[in-house]
Amino acid sequence: MPSEKPLRRLEDILENIARIEQFTAGMQFEAFAANIQAVYASLHALLIISEAARKLGVVAEDLVPSQPWSEIRSIGNVLRHEYDGVDPDTVWRIIASGDLAALKDAVVAAVVRLRGQQQP
Repeated sequence: MPSEKPLRRLEDILENIARIEQFTAGMQFEAFAANIQAVYASLHALLIISEAARKLGVVAEDLVPSQPWSEIRSIGNVLRHEYDGVDPDTVWRIIASGDLAALKDAVVAAVVRLRGQQQP
């Protein structure tokens, strides 16, 4: 069942992208892989992003149609259920791919639209 609070779920996504940006600021892969706190914190933030997408349900496709919501939801399953095979390289590839930046831009636009529709 889709979330009754789509704005909150989109904000969760933005907050966790911002956390990943903070955790990895100025890092190259070698520094990231050597920093177990950054790896685990980024992994946790990716799980929250995936879960927020899952809770949005089909509303996500309506609000932000340009994003691969099925993939965003499914990455959480991979990170949760294949945790023993998730290494820093896997997490870094997600972070360095540019997909989070595109998701951020698209979600920001949706949040602006939703906030504009709210009654004062």
